[in-house]
Amino acid sequence: MKDYKLNNGVLIPCVGFGTWQTPDGETAVKAVECALADGYRHIDTAAVYGNEVSVGRGIAQSGVPRCEIFLTSKVWNTERGYDRTLKAFDKTACDLGVDYLDLYLIHWPASASQFDNWKDINRDTWRAMEHLYREGKIRAIGVSNFMPHHLDALIEHAEVIPAVNQIEYHPGQMQPETVAYCQARGIQIEAWSPLGTGRMLTNPTLQEIASHYGKSVAQLCIRWCLQHDVLPLPKSVTPSRIKENLEVFDFTISDADMARIDAMEYCGGSGLHPDKIDF
Repeated sequence: MKDYKLNNGVLIPCVGFGTWQTPDGETAVKAVECALADGYRHIDTAAVYGNEVSVGRGIAQSGVPRCEIFLTSKVWNTERGYDRTLKAFDKTACDLGVDYLDLYLIHWPASASQFDNWKDINRDTWRAMEHLYREGKIRAIGVSNFMPHHLDALIEHAEVIPAVNQIEYHPGQMQPETVAYCQARGIQIEAWSPLGTGRMLTNPTLQEIASHYGKSVAQLCIRWCLQHDVLPLPKSVTPSRIKENLEVFDFTISDADMARIDAMEYCGGSGLHPDKIDF
């Protein structure tokens, strides 16, 4: 598996293993162990997923050295602000059983729909993350679900430019303005829900194209992300699918098929908009 290089020089494996909606307990432990046994070296979790302890157990029981694993987590919305973010990081590190993270993200931006001082809230959260970064407790810091106007307000006063923006991204949900903004500034786009939380798997267009390559729709979506220089984070708890989702380096989608996928109308999105969420 190849790596992408983040804007601070840190290398990040180009496919990650997502753990959103993975139940806490043995399910999460075994899924992480399975992923690492199959060759994944990039694990993505978050405090709000409620499974950090189990993800940490899976890592510990895998036998893979910590230094070989790129581990990401995120600070949740209720913990925004300078002091709360520092405490949230400490709890996440404790729950995961690690003394550093490779990447830490602001999970969702504070927005004008909920806060008059949304810019200040995001800046204070970011200041805490910059502090943790300077202390060496995080190798890279970034954001999730930020749109260009959120990033503009954050970067205006930032000492460290975000290394990553993790957004909902899959066929039928491309967010071209946000992607173009980030790629122009060296901010790596990561794709959460690259399979549309499974909704892409029954799409007739994708089924037809995937059949041409002798691949699954999931593999097609993951490969499509990679060919757009986007880092996909597929999630599964089924061992055969965990393995299959990493088998995407032995084919290339043609320019014509990429264009067909890119031209798909909006479909399969979660409907979650960063400026309209109420959580």
